[in-house]
Amino acid sequence: MDSSAQARIRVLLGDDHRIVREGLKQVLADAPDIDVRAEAIDGLEVMRQVAAFGGPDGLDVVLLDIAMPGRDGLDVLQELRQAWPRLPVLMLSTYPERQYAVRCIKMGAAGYLNKSADPDDMIAAVRKVAAGGMFVTAATAEALATAVGMSGAKTGPEALSHREYQVFRLLTSGHSVSEIGAQLQLAPNTVSTYRARILEKTGTKNDVELALYAERHGKGSRL
Repeated sequence: MDSSAQARIRVLLGDDHRIVREGLKQVLADAPDIDVRAEAIDGLEVMRQVAAFGGPDGLDVVLLDIAMPGRDGLDVLQELRQAWPRLPVLMLSTYPERQYAVRCIKMGAAGYLNKSADPDDMIAAVRKVAAGGMFVTAATAEALATAVGMSGAKTGPEALSHREYQVFRLLTSGHSVSEIGAQLQLAPNTVSTYRARILEKTGTKNDVELALYAERHGKGSRL
């Protein structure tokens, strides 16, 4: 392998939607220093691919979708950080940064980027995290500042555990208890228990109120 190939940023794309992966590859193809080495359609495949490449020995950045089938992207992020702490993970989502960026960064992500981001921002994000930096947009920085100000008293979504937060996200996206159980590999009664805890912690009575609550807190930059 020549020196120019070695200098390229080696990327793994983890997203279950082929059209999204193709779009991301097209964006990154415009950067001569970025090379998409592999793709994965679910969390298990992400972990297999990263292991096959030897973590940071064969990859420089993992672009990971939050809403992965089989294993939630947040679970995969957590496992990647434990197994390969030197491998930067850039989280991708269709959700607004103010709703999910803070939790991802607290869990060890090197950055958070909306899939609709400007191509130049996407390339800049990959380059920055590959160099060991953090990619934080203005919206994410504001959300982080708000979270720091609230750190002394966790309420609402901030008070949810990792698993409760996953169930919360899926509930407010319109998924049923059985669908959530299948995606997170949990028994329906276990999901129902998490749902009850979420309703109690957020002070809501049903899924409709919970969805409205999520919308209010999203606009308030609290997630």
